[in-house]
Amino acid sequence: MEIRAIVDCKTLLGEGPLWDVAEQKLYWIDSLGNRIFRADQNGEGMESWPVPANIGSLALRDGGGAILSLADGLYTFDFETGRAELVHKVAHKGATVRLNDGKVDRRGRFVTGSLETTETAPLAILYSVGTDLGVTQIDDNITVSNGPCWSPDHSIFYFADSRSRAIWAYDYDIETGKVSNKRKFVDFGAEDGLPDGATVDSEGCIWSAGVYRSKIHRFSPQGERLLTIDMPVVCVTSVMFGGPDLDRLYVTSMVRAPVPGVEETGPLAGSLFVIDGLGIKGLPEYRFGG
Repeated sequence: MEIRAIVDCKTLLGEGPLWDVAEQKLYWIDSLGNRIFRADQNGEGMESWPVPANIGSLALRDGGGAILSLADGLYTFDFETGRAELVHKVAHKGATVRLNDGKVDRRGRFVTGSLETTETAPLAILYSVGTDLGVTQIDDNITVSNGPCWSPDHSIFYFADSRSRAIWAYDYDIETGKVSNKRKFVDFGAEDGLPDGATVDSEGCIWSAGVYRSKIHRFSPQGERLLTIDMPVVCVTSVMFGGPDLDRLYVTSMVRAPVPGVEETGPLAGSLFVIDGLGIKGLPEYRFGG
């Protein structure tokens, strides 16, 4: 196994690595730096675009461009013009709430949640965005939405409320996009960090960034811890398999922690990393159908 920093992008809050199989490109974001990045599998040929507000996540669209979770709502984005256009303004429960992490299911829905930025109040909501751009609430009483992903057959939806120190599992109805039977999938201990961005590999195992503790964890579908990787930065934020064979694990990070009591160290903070030699493959990500 080899861990390398491949882009010294100094993201204030790097998040949302997304490997697009069709383009053979990696996208990621700086949530607090209000920027989208794109590069090849080695971090070369990097391009970037500013966006008009804090960005929680993006998904590419079938018809081109992207859908973005910006602070106040959902936007379409045109990479040619750099224009972001509001398509749905979200009625948050308070001024300290903004949209955050999101992913697309195999029916082309975009599932995204919000977070309460002081990370102290359960004011956030989890939404499902249909291909008609209709928005449905599917869970609430969340503090920090993170790590949405699905089992390979999309029968189980995984989701982290980071401040609960847990990843949760739900039964997922792929025909309707509804969730049910919420249960705790795995707890994170004090030395594991908080569960942040996540992905599922081809064996159905869940990979989660343990933010504030330099960790990446791999869990079996039964919740057994199979592997923990120590990263060279404290604030690792999200993970995604990519590369031509989907066998390279990309990892985002942040320059500094947004919460008190956590200190980042070293010159690699905010870099984009790749981990090679794991011998494990990921699954292709879907595009938003709207």
